[in-house]
Amino acid sequence: MTRILVQLHTAFAIGPADPRVFGGFLEHLGRAVYGGIYDPDSPRADAHGFRSDVLEALRGLDMTAMRYPGGNFASGYHWEDGIGPRERRPRRLDKAWNSWESNAVGTDEFMAFCRKADTEPFLVVNDGSGTPEEAARWVSYCNDGPESGMGRLRARHGYPEPYGVRLWGVGNEVLGQ
Repeated sequence: MTRILVQLHTAFAIGPADPRVFGGFLEHLGRAVYGGIYDPDSPRADAHGFRSDVLEALRGLDMTAMRYPGGNFASGYHWEDGIGPRERRPRRLDKAWNSWESNAVGTDEFMAFCRKADTEPFLVVNDGSGTPEEAARWVSYCNDGPESGMGRLRARHGYPEPYGVRLWGVGNEVLGQ
């Protein structure tokens, strides 16, 4: 076995670390979303279905940003499937994890989660099966006022104020597309 020695010299600094490195990511994998942050059937769920115990634990981590959707899920996620009335949202096969996605948690729910968790949203556009136009519509949905088409759509869904999302990523590793 090769041994490696790492020495840290705390007296030497190149510069300050951007606090956003202390963030996390949320992927529709396993119980991270359904049964994790969101479980409306749990006795610990708040009025919106978010687990209050999970939110409390996450707030204790002081995470500065939360990337969504994280991981491989991003490469096949079409954000428009996750807006509007839940009963009208399509159920889709997520090819990255070969599992069914209900889209019960989407953009508006994630934004509510970020407010409750006291973390900044970091949205990742789909560069696997998505298009630049789809990405542009998502930016518009999140950040435009109600005078734009996407802003009006967000307002019709019950969220009149722009979310003001400042952090955007383009894709993740593309798997299973």
